[in-house]
Amino acid sequence: MLLADSRLPAGGHAHSGGVEEAVRRGAVTGTGDLARFLRGRLATAGLVTAALAAAACELAASETAAELWRRLDAEADARAASPAQREASRTQGRLLLRTARRLWPSAVLDTLARAVPEGPHHAVALGAAGASAGCAPRQAALTAAYTSVTGPATAAVRLLGLDPVTVHRLLADLAPAIEGAASAACASPGDAAGPTGWHALPGHSAPALDLLAEGHLTNPMKLFVS
Repeated sequence: MLLADSRLPAGGHAHSGGVEEAVRRGAVTGTGDLARFLRGRLATAGLVTAALAAAACELAASETAAELWRRLDAEADARAASPAQREASRTQGRLLLRTARRLWPSAVLDTLARAVPEGPHHAVALGAAGASAGCAPRQAALTAAYTSVTGPATAAVRLLGLDPVTVHRLLADLAPAIEGAASAACASPGDAAGPTGWHALPGHSAPALDLLAEGHLTNPMKLFVS
């Protein structure tokens, strides 16, 4: 529950998941647009991060070799086409790992920090933190899928002045899809095969999200880091 809480001091509240740029461009103007945006994000970035988080959680439970952490982080890097998205992911991962090492100290988290000193991708840090907190891979996947939509939804409330209850109704309606994304992430061949099958982890792309992330960098007036 702590890992899914936006109040966790890990910087998640500072990221909009592309919503801020979508609002600036007029692509998201109300709850209808937001609902479609969230469903699209969950089906692409949400599924990918859920699978990576599950793989990281599984790895943390059985292996602490630094080289394997670097390999899994490289798989996450390969699934982020946008440099801006990669940087945002590493920033969030670095902050989450720092917080997790204080909340749930473990040799696994220390090894991950040494293996990827520039900061692991957020999904990798999330899975490792989940394992240190006693989570199973599916719980890590569920957390990743859930936070892939809750962050953007909360950002939209701030950016557009939307009714927070209405927005949370959208999230409640997404519950079956969030569960489905977590199940699909854990059932992927890459997660089932372990390190030898990581190349088969979901790699669903979302060019629109990539463009929003890059466009956000040029916006001189913004509330969110990404």
